[in-house]
Amino acid sequence: MRPQDILMPVAAGLCCKPGGFHIDPVRPVERALITHGHSDHARAGHGAVLATQETLDIMRLRYGENFAGSTQAIAYGETIRLGDVDVTFHPAGHVLGSAQIAVNHGATRIVASGDYKDAPDPTCEPFEIVPCDVFITEATFGLPVFRHGSASNEIAKLLSSVALFPERAHLVGAYSLGKAQRVIAEIRAAGYDAPIYMHGAMEKITRYYESRGINLGDLRLAKGMKKADLAGTITLAPPTAITDIWTRRFPDPVAAFASGWMRVRARARQKGIELPLVISDHADWDGLCATIGATGAGEVWVTHGQEDALVHWCQSKGLKARPLDLVGYGEEGENDEAVQESEAAS
Repeated sequence: MRPQDILMPVAAGLCCKPGGFHIDPVRPVERALITHGHSDHARAGHGAVLATQETLDIMRLRYGENFAGSTQAIAYGETIRLGDVDVTFHPAGHVLGSAQIAVNHGATRIVASGDYKDAPDPTCEPFEIVPCDVFITEATFGLPVFRHGSASNEIAKLLSSVALFPERAHLVGAYSLGKAQRVIAEIRAAGYDAPIYMHGAMEKITRYYESRGINLGDLRLAKGMKKADLAGTITLAPPTAITDIWTRRFPDPVAAFASGWMRVRARARQKGIELPLVISDHADWDGLCATIGATGAGEVWVTHGQEDALVHWCQSKGLKARPLDLVGYGEEGENDEAVQESEAAS
């Protein structure tokens, strides 16, 4: 069977007809396999959902107990037979519980990466190379300009600014699932042990991370704190909050934003960011290229991101490559903003 007969792009997303399921569908389907909990990949309303336990838990936190007709948890490395295919979930290194999905039919293996990164992250299982015939890769940062560098160097910039401006509060914009917890963990790894404050929209997911054994130190809600007491502190908040009226409760706040998009200085200026922090939960250009080569795939399908440049790079290396042109998948965490706002008031 040809790879495109095993997995094919349709209006709802990636469809596996031999297995009777979709991967990260953008509309309700009978059976969905979900790579991770970000809202552009994990939607409510499916008949049945197969995902890691962490992803299922995150979906329950965000959408309620009845987010799907039925659910089934799968562990990393576990294989389940669905119709005429075998599926196995492997760590994607993106956020807690994130997975790549390997679909095997006969002698052909296709790996759908979902979102992934190959950089170290103390809050989730590290990315695993899965040898395959066809690799379906994201391309969020699929341009050579995007080279993220070390997260620890960016955290050092943040802590240097905190030390330099003890009379100011530092507000770090970060998406509530994955990025916020990683930034907190990286701050702790740098030796900062003072309380870290957070916006109410982040509490539920962050406490869940802690329940899974991830130590984030002394965390407190910013709500109810006296303005003067927040001088010299660090607060994590959704990106939309760090430039709106919510910031008035902080003394002369420094607006920071942790994102791979902060590599583009014009974007930082446009968003009013004083301290851009280039920290991403997606692979950068070098990571994408290295991962494609390491899988040994002879064919690469590229989705949601800078597809054309990565397709061209693959073809220059003698690989078959094509864009999937899937729709409904946002930029890093973008669709989660609305979910955050529904999770908690400031």
